Amino acid sequence: MQIFVFPGLMLTLVLILYVLIKALSGFDMAQRISFFVGLVGGSFFLASFVFGYFSSNASGSSFLSLPASHFEKWLCGVLIAGIFYPVVFLIFYYGIDTGFVALYHNNLDPASPFYKQAYESVYRFDLDGVVARNVYILFFIYTGAMLLGSLYFNKVSVIKTAVALCIICLVIFGTNWLFATMLFGNIEEASPFHGVALLAGNDVGSIELPADIAEICKYVFFYVMPATFWILSFTRLREKEF
Repeated sequence: MQIFVFPGLMLTLVLILYVLIKALSGFDMAQRISFFVGLVGGSFFLASFVFGYFSSNASGSSFLSLPASHFEKWLCGVLIAGIFYPVVFLIFYYGIDTGFVALYHNNLDPASPFYKQAYESVYRFDLDGVVARNVYILFFIYTGAMLLGSLYFNKVSVIKTAVALCIICLVIFGTNWLFATMLFGNIEEASPFHGVALLAGNDVGSIELPADIAEICKYVFFYVMPATFWILSFTRLREKEF
């Protein structure tokens, strides 16, 4: 169920999303949304399954009694949600994206005066581009959070973890906005760990974090926080066994 059925359903959903959004909004939007939903959304839900044995005492006891160490059980979940699914998804996504882009290019009329413009307006989604790298970061954050949440919330862990993440985000953004307003007064935008946009008459100015502080915040958000979620899930699973 975890290894075959759910990934298959998720890949089918990604294909449908890609086709529908491409028809409504074009290639760029279809590529971005389907890639995000497939990688982050798929891994998030799959992560809720790999440690979802504690919804009842019987299944939880059966899982804990398996002849394997807590590290092996944790590693099994990590391999399914953190390696197996992303690799399968990326191969599948590259294949469908390449196919649809090639089909579009082949259907263009070379004799058209706008052929070059139309050809260059559509290209394959860059799996190493800025958008993709941001999605990879969200993948590590949300998948790690779900692995941890599935061990803390025995019932409907997907919903409870999603609500917990929303509350954390609201608290962070709300606190940041409150302090920015108290310090600078009339502001237009306040991005946590980044900067503040200030209104000065009809103009908008900005105050950003110093480069060294911004680099530290970036390191914490991109690396430390995701790693903390994944490590804490291992610690929590070990606690379950005791």
